[in-house]
Amino acid sequence: MKNTIQNIKENIKLVIGVLIFGLLLGWIFFHSSGDAPKTNTEISGHEGHDHESSEPTVWTCSMHPQIKQDKPGLCPICAMDLIPLTTMSSGGDDVDPNEIVMSESAANLASIQTMIVTMGVPEKTVYLQGKVQADERNISELTSRFGGRIEKLFVNFTGQKVEKGEKLATIYSPGLVTAQRELLEAVSFKESRPSLYTAAKGKLKLWDLNDEQIAAIEEKGEPQLYFDVLSPISGTVSKRHVTIGDYVKEGTGLFEIIDLSKVWIMFDAYESDLPWIKKGDPVNISIQALPGKNFDARITFIDPFIEAITRVAKVRVEIVNKNHLLKPEMFANGIIESGIGENTDQVLIPKSSILWTGKRAVVYVKVPDRESPSFLYREIVLGPEAGAFYVVNEGLEEGEEIAVNGVFKIDAASQLQGLPSMMNPGGGKVSIGHNHGDAPMNDKKMENMDNPDSPTVDMSAETPLEFKMQLNDVVEKYLLLKDAFVATDASEAEKAARTTLDALNKVDMSLLSPGGYNQWIKLQKPIKDNLSGIIQMQGVEMKRSHFSIVSDNLIKAIEIFGTPEKESPELYIQFCPMAFDDKGAYWISNKQEIRNPYFGDVMLKCGEVKKELKQ
Repeated sequence: MKNTIQNIKENIKLVIGVLIFGLLLGWIFFHSSGDAPKTNTEISGHEGHDHESSEPTVWTCSMHPQIKQDKPGLCPICAMDLIPLTTMSSGGDDVDPNEIVMSESAANLASIQTMIVTMGVPEKTVYLQGKVQADERNISELTSRFGGRIEKLFVNFTGQKVEKGEKLATIYSPGLVTAQRELLEAVSFKESRPSLYTAAKGKLKLWDLNDEQIAAIEEKGEPQLYFDVLSPISGTVSKRHVTIGDYVKEGTGLFEIIDLSKVWIMFDAYESDLPWIKKGDPVNISIQALPGKNFDARITFIDPFIEAITRVAKVRVEIVNKNHLLKPEMFANGIIESGIGENTDQVLIPKSSILWTGKRAVVYVKVPDRESPSFLYREIVLGPEAGAFYVVNEGLEEGEEIAVNGVFKIDAASQLQGLPSMMNPGGGKVSIGHNHGDAPMNDKKMENMDNPDSPTVDMSAETPLEFKMQLNDVVEKYLLLKDAFVATDASEAEKAARTTLDALNKVDMSLLSPGGYNQWIKLQKPIKDNLSGIIQMQGVEMKRSHFSIVSDNLIKAIEIFGTPEKESPELYIQFCPMAFDDKGAYWISNKQEIRNPYFGDVMLKCGEVKKELKQ
């Protein structure tokens, strides 16, 4: 019985094991059939479509999108890490197609910084230069009221101080003697003919005799031969026009006397400073001749006219001149801490955030809620300069975020991707290839230089040598400016721009014929304006944008007027296809070897000689 039960148990275990094994085999069979290899028909179907739509990853540089490689690495231009091309663009329904997207690493390497736009009260420190001047209301010019001879002088030198009523000179006048005799004769008819007496007395008063002097003549009963010239004010004799023995006529100048107890300081204010200056503003004044001593005053007058040549308006303050420390023609410096308008809150942004072409002011606004830094090009309307800031009249709202550092690099990336940029506001693809002389370039800028029928007319034969010498001096200063940009030295560029501007201001355009005069006027203004832009703009990249315009117009000037053959070095027009707009940028060099002022060490040898300037 025991054996039978034992056999039954073993049979049950065997059956259960077989069932489990069978279930396992079935699961394996049916599961693997779902992953069985596809037939040719299946391969050519949906999955084949997925295979064909996949593409290899393209790696590019966020700052130089023309660089494209099939594997990661470093950008051959800027040595930044390459990123997948797909990360350079964004997706989604809310994305603006003009967004420029950068990776975090690219933004860090480009030193891009941003800030939130805020409202503030515009303030600016205005620095003025001027001179001490005499108060015009306290200047007295003494002239002879009657003809005669200078018998005595009590003022022997200019600079002598006199008091009001003090004797300055004694005059003998035959005409005055005659007039006194007429008065004495009229005295006897005073009762019967009072009008005759009044007329004789009035004649003497017109000759500057007072009532006391006339009464003394009547009392004495005989003419007075000598009359004293008295000082009308207390002050300093600034001019002495006569000496002893001189004969003078009626109206001849005798002395000029100035009261220096109160003086003016006349400051020169440039046009850009005038919005920040108003009557009543306090001015802190220092005098170069009185180091360590400051004066406080308030603006009492702002000239309603601007001087045509210097482009400045006179700003006047008045100072009480204790002990006569302040002397006319002393140099003075003034500092005004001023607000603009009604001192209301306005949108303020730093200068470093602005790209300025002279016609357009551009900022890059950061797009919120993006995983990678994204920016949009935006044109704005600027108000007055406020120290390190500008007032924004239109185009930005409080709370928006803008790039304040690395802006030019964002613009370069936007330009190279065909998006709206400072030099290409309409967008569109740009030329990105190098050309080092192996293939001809199609530049519209050179057409005017190469086409004899273009508006650029050669007037060098009729241009005076003196004008050519002056233009040559401008070119020599310009070459120093070019070298400063090659060295990427903003401070040296600013200094060189000032010396170039000085040389430009010394060019005498009156030497030219009417036709040449008109040509020079058209070229001089953009050169002058953009040299000023180099001086005023912050950052070497912004200065370079102005340098490009200076170069273009100076090239035209040399083409039109020429330079003196013996004085001028060999000059070459050189061109960089990578700078600014889709046609690149030109510059003048006195060396044939390429030294690029638009990129410096980054792409020092990028460019080619386009033309040798005619000497």
